[in-house]
Amino acid sequence: MSNDLLLSVNDLCVNYGNIQAIKGINFRVKKGEIVSILGANGAGKTTTLRTISGLLKPKSGEIIYQGTDISKVPAHKIVQMGVSQSPEGRQVFGTLTVEENIRLGAFTRKKPSQETIDWIYELFPRLLERRKQLAGTLSGGEQQMLAISRALMAQPQLLLLDEPSLGIAPILVKMIFAAVKKISSSGVTVLLVEQNAKAALKLADRAYVLDVGKVTIEGDASELLSDPRVQEAYLGKKAAN
Repeated sequence: MSNDLLLSVNDLCVNYGNIQAIKGINFRVKKGEIVSILGANGAGKTTTLRTISGLLKPKSGEIIYQGTDISKVPAHKIVQMGVSQSPEGRQVFGTLTVEENIRLGAFTRKKPSQETIDWIYELFPRLLERRKQLAGTLSGGEQQMLAISRALMAQPQLLLLDEPSLGIAPILVKMIFAAVKKISSSGVTVLLVEQNAKAALKLADRAYVLDVGKVTIEGDASELLSDPRVQEAYLGKKAAN
């Protein structure tokens, strides 16, 4: 195994009952990369992340993280190993304050790191301004910042981001993507699931396109931005003849 390979997903199959949601996909993530998984609704993007984080168990295949197969490891142990997820739909605790939500992200650690909290407030100054507010009173974009912050409190080596731009005002999407770039620069590897293909490809180093549970296109993000198949399917442009 290459020393810089952090995650390797091999022949992964995942079923929901009798429905095969993931059909033998393969992909890899190197340390320090931002890798994006693109695809339409129902392509299997969220299922892939939930399986890596241990919330779903695969039917077959391997998820090798830092040389260890984690496909049967419980979710809380996977967090302890350095993988944390910011879920689709944000799932913040609306009746707790912003800061209480952030501190909950450190549940696998002996105590929350004040240094990490300070760093989070540097990344997301809006959360510092609203730290005593109930999370349920935040806008969708602010809740997304909070969900990412909560995932960062586990001090992950690999951060799984599920649809961070979904249903959010464009100006806040820009702020969130800029923060993801800073998170990556700090040494956290990022696996990003995103429907906003253009924004994701501008941010990512490499990308994989999922279509009905299979990887159909893969490559450097800059190449995929100009790939006619990606342009036609996800960027709203007709492919050139």
